[in-house]
This record gives sequence, structure tokens and C-alpha cells, in this order.
Amino acid sequence: MMRVPGLPAEDRCLVMGVVNVTPDSFSDGGLWFDEAAAIRHGLELVAEGADIVDVGGESTRPGAARVALDEELARVVPVIRALAGEGVAVSVDTMRAEVAKAAVEAGARLVNDVSGGLADPDMPQVVAATGVPYVVMHWRGHSHDMDNRAVYEDVVTEVGEELAKRVDYVLAEGVSAEQVVLDPGLGFAKNAEHNWAVLAGIERLAELGFPLLVGASRKRFLGRLLADADGTPRPFSRSDHATLAVTALAARAGAWCVRVHEVGPNADAVRVAAAWKRAEG
Repeated sequence: MMRVPGLPAEDRCLVMGVVNVTPDSFSDGGLWFDEAAAIRHGLELVAEGADIVDVGGESTRPGAARVALDEELARVVPVIRALAGEGVAVSVDTMRAEVAKAAVEAGARLVNDVSGGLADPDMPQVVAATGVPYVVMHWRGHSHDMDNRAVYEDVVTEVGEELAKRVDYVLAEGVSAEQVVLDPGLGFAKNAEHNWAVLAGIERLAELGFPLLVGASRKRFLGRLLADADGTPRPFSRSDHATLAVTALAARAGAWCVRVHEVGPNADAVRVAAAWKRAEG
């Protein structure tokens, strides 16, 4: 298992629990928008087995509008400071360099940038200066038009090539190779067919040589797979069992970390996958 400095070293896939400090998240509808509720939820996720708690203040659901910088800072920094003060390994989910810098100063140990440095050209240099791990996700554009960019001839090959270009860029901006984690960006400029192909191609993407973060939890392609007989997609909150299956398979395929909403069962799943791999020698 690949190691990332500053985060737990385990012989299994790590589990990242999600805390959306937003009123419009697709997955929880603003349950943790209140600061106290967000802090409490983060601690609950750790108790359930989360290795990392990912705190975000801006929804990236399809069609979402961006929030102002000051609003994003006000949402995430107090939550990160409180959780870090309790010894929690916190990551910040942001596309803004200023938010990343403030979050690390508040105690965040990882920057999770869904744009891979494309949304804010200052991000790589800021992350380089902090020295914390940096999640570079495959991204083709903001939420309002990303579905229009879901055009591929060979999605696994193209995602791999585009991630490799982003890695080259962030390394040239001063980020060290040891800081880099890659995320294939399930659901971002990808339809259901693309998402399944990317999951099936995890081992090929791992050949890029960096730890992989997989975030399938409660995404639309799972709800559509589990649709009712009349074609109505299953609600996000009822796709957690399918998420478990993806977690186990992704961990078995070599993912470094899975990003999930329902931590406890997924923490069990990664341990099962690790035991399976150990038994194979």
C-alpha cells in the first residue's frame, strides 16, 4: 500500500468521511450546514472508523453555483479548526488557494481539489508551500456545464492522459511527487457508462504511480443502476449498499482511499478487502 506523509499508514485502503458544510449538497441536503452540527458529525465519523474527515463549504453537484470566497471561508475554517483541535486528520475540499491556505493554517492535513488546480492557478504553489498531500482530481469544468463535457472515445485512457498532464503541471509549480494523490473524478464530466469504465480501469490508472482516491458514494450512476421498475432512480441516501460494493472492489483493486458518506459499513468493507488480499499472499 502506498504511503502519504502526514496521514495514517495502514496496510489497507483508508476511509475518508464527508462533512458538507453546505445548504445544498446532493447527498444530505444541508444536514451539517450548522457549524456545531458539522463538528459533531465529523467526530461521529471518526468514531465510526474514518481515517480522514473531508470538510467542504461549496457544493460541486451538477448545476451548482459557486459561493463567495468569504462565505466558503466562514463555513469551513471554524469546523476544521475544531476537528483538528480534537486530533482529527482533516482534509479540506476546495478549489480555492486562499481557502486551502487558511484551512491548513487551521489544522487541515490534506487539500482535496476537485479541479486539480484548474479552477485556481495559484493552488499548486500554495499547496507546495504547505507541504501537505494534494488530491488532484480529473476535471473538465465547473458544475454548471460539466455534463456537456462528458465526451470520450476511450475514457480510461483519456482520464489517465489528462491526469498525467495535471501532475506534470503541479510538479512544475513546486508540488513534490510525494504530495500527489490522484482522483479519477467519478461523476465529474462523466456519465454512468464512463464511471463504470473508470472503476473497471482503476488498476490501469494506478500505473500512473500515485495513490488513488475513489469517490463513488451516493453518486447518480449508482441510483440509476438501482432504479425502480418504472425507471425512477433510487434516492441518493438509499444507494449506500451499492457504495459498499464499490468500496470493497476499489480497495481490492488497490485504491489508497475511498471517500464516503456512510463510514461505518465502508470501514468494514475495506478491512474485508485487506484480509482477502493478505490471504492471497
